[in-house]
Amino acid sequence: MTLNQISEAALGQLRLREPGSLQKLERSLRRHGQLEPIVVFPHGELFEVVDGFKRLHAGRQLDWPELSVRVADIDSAQAKLLLLDLHSRRALSALEEAWLVRSLHREHGLTQGVIGQRLGRHKSWICRRLLLAEQVQDTVQASVRLGLLTPRAAVALAALRRRNQQAAADVVVERGLTARQTELLVAELIDCREEELEQRLREWARGKHTDAAKQPKKVRSEADWIAQDIALLRNVGARLEARLLSTPLAVHGEGTRDVIQRGLSGLLPVLGALAATVERALGRGSNREGAA
Repeated sequence: MTLNQISEAALGQLRLREPGSLQKLERSLRRHGQLEPIVVFPHGELFEVVDGFKRLHAGRQLDWPELSVRVADIDSAQAKLLLLDLHSRRALSALEEAWLVRSLHREHGLTQGVIGQRLGRHKSWICRRLLLAEQVQDTVQASVRLGLLTPRAAVALAALRRRNQQAAADVVVERGLTARQTELLVAELIDCREEELEQRLREWARGKHTDAAKQPKKVRSEADWIAQDIALLRNVGARLEARLLSTPLAVHGEGTRDVIQRGLSGLLPVLGALAATVERALGRGSNREGAA
């Protein structure tokens, strides 16, 4: 499908973009090509993205004329539910989840109970996400979309009164505070009287507290990173295998099942390439080739 047929107007504002991850994906696409299709659904004269926003952005950066897509026969509300389901317990930040739940509740009129049932979530989880979407001041949310604030920092700022969130956010951005430092700032401000708040913010803006809040980063060697990735792959692989064995794909809804099947199919070339690289790293690939 050509890129000018693909739109992100329906769900794009409900997702965040991380420049670092986009650059990594762009390099991967340039090197390996597109391994998994973008999932879209028909919406008017265009096709809206459900899953694959980063692939779409990377494809645009590479000036590709078209991308592989899979068209799901769903509407806008079903697309948002599918997006939440696909990224359940991973990938989406709490703020993105809050935006999606609020959109389902406000724009599509779904009750909290219905949303919870469709997502397999308790009603209290839905309620917390709705409250978060309402608690974060609009300009603070805009800073998150622009990449000036991390989602975790915005969630921390939500504990403050709405009228004080932007002033605190300005300090976070100006000083380049980490999420942990932002949490420390909020902890100091949350019980602060209004007449003291400006003074505390000025102190943080001058860097009075940031040095104490900094935590030294552990320098990791390449061997450390390799060991961590090995452990991560073993754990994720075992978990995925257990889920596939315990829950047949047939029990999932048609749209979700199709996406999972396509995702599993896309894993095969990645796992095959990784297996070959591991064989070479262990010195087995060349020996086998020589023996052949």
